[in-house]
Amino acid sequence: MPAGLEPLDIGVQIPYYFRCPISLELMCDPVTVCTGQTYDRSSIESWVATGNTTCPVTRAPLTDFTLIPNHTLRRLIQEWCVANRSFGVERIPTPKQPAEPILVRSLLSQASSGSGSFSVRLSALRRLRGLARESEKNRSVIAGSDARAILLSIVFADAAAIPTELNLESIAILSMFTLSEPECLFVASDSERVSYLVNLLFHSSIDVRVNSAALIESIAAGLRSPDLRSQLSGAEGVFEGIVGLLNYPAAYPRAVKVGIKALFALCLVKQHRERAVAAGAAEALVDRLAEYEKCDAERALATVELLCRIPAGCEAFAAHALTAPLLVKTILKISDRATEYAAGALLSLCSASERAKCEAVAAGVLTQLLLLVQSDCTERAKRKAQTLLKSLRDSWPHHDSIANTDDYAGSDVVPF
Repeated sequence: MPAGLEPLDIGVQIPYYFRCPISLELMCDPVTVCTGQTYDRSSIESWVATGNTTCPVTRAPLTDFTLIPNHTLRRLIQEWCVANRSFGVERIPTPKQPAEPILVRSLLSQASSGSGSFSVRLSALRRLRGLARESEKNRSVIAGSDARAILLSIVFADAAAIPTELNLESIAILSMFTLSEPECLFVASDSERVSYLVNLLFHSSIDVRVNSAALIESIAAGLRSPDLRSQLSGAEGVFEGIVGLLNYPAAYPRAVKVGIKALFALCLVKQHRERAVAAGAAEALVDRLAEYEKCDAERALATVELLCRIPAGCEAFAAHALTAPLLVKTILKISDRATEYAAGALLSLCSASERAKCEAVAAGVLTQLLLLVQSDCTERAKRKAQTLLKSLRDSWPHHDSIANTDDYAGSDVVPF
């Protein structure tokens, strides 16, 4: 139910025929199924998606899964919302109808036509991009029309040529989808195609750079072959391009969000983590760590822990004055997952650097670790905290009692 409907229980009753029979909430996009019953679109789509083949109300078989918009009912609901505005009811928006598969196939045909004019092909791609942006439903329709394979063929029609607007529009659309493993193999198995995407990380347009990074991240995440993942993360300039996105002004948050995802995916390949450090990943991650939203912060901290597993990474993070204080501050502040990554990174740092150890103690790490051990956080996080506490026992005022406690015996965690 829209947020504006919260006061309804004290002043307004929703007419029962405005409620979806499945969710029992006010319908925002009423649609009618073949049995004549009307449901909210999201509810009936979820019902069918879970394998149900009968009408929820009548239990009659759904012989046709076509959903017909009930415009009359939707307008009545909108009028009711307006009439009850004084009770805090917000008018439901007029929903955009999902793209028709026949339209999507037509646009893809125009875009991929070798005999079509450049302007017609570009117009078709731009319209496809607009549809993909509108809704998840549209993206599902587009993906179901073999769009990804067609778009990849447009992008890499000539990987040695200078990118055209057709290529860049296709990449922009692809960046909104998750590639299948065969599609990832299609790109990653060809060094020219990989170099083509990496070069776009240095394009003059930030949108092009971000879209290319999103595509690289999708490929890195979708590959199962260790050799191909290594080739991708070992491509010349890929880390420099990704780190450049992390350093982009905060006014363009998508650059940072995509940059963090791509950097994490690439750093999962251990043998190329030194290249990430050499490209300035440590400094870029720490400089913006306090600004990240929850999911971004979790990925950033996971990447910090990965890079702290190599000597060059520990050295780079230890050299940054804010690393230890920020990691200490993160413990128990963002999420259980973020706490675990921060504890793991601190464990590696304090084991490798006396300076980092002193900075962590000065930032209050001992208190944070004790709170962590007594919290409901993950067992892995607690084990890392226990091991770190043991390594810091010389920093305790009465370290004999801490060192001898049974709480820290038998830890199966070792420094990275």
